[in-house]
Amino acid sequence: MSKDYQSALNNLKRKIEIIISKYEHTSSENIRLTKELADAKNALDTNNNKVKELELRISNLQLAEAFKTSSTDVKEAKQKIGKIVKEIDKCIALLND
Repeated sequence: MSKDYQSALNNLKRKIEIIISKYEHTSSENIRLTKELADAKNALDTNNNKVKELELRISNLQLAEAFKTSSTDVKEAKQKIGKIVKEIDKCIALLND
């Protein structure tokens, strides 16, 4: 009986050592994964902030482009204003006669 008891005790010790080893490995893996998750969350926050900044820049550029006039638009506007001024001058000349 003593050999059976000793064998069962040794078997139990081995199993306890295996369980402790697996627990330590799992615990260290959990710590590593927790840190990795925190790093990923920080990276995600950083990237979200960059996206918001870039979206704001895009919005500002689109707004600036909407108000931007091309050189042909400016020329056309000047020509129209010139024609209007000439017509006004003609009307004033007719009123003065």
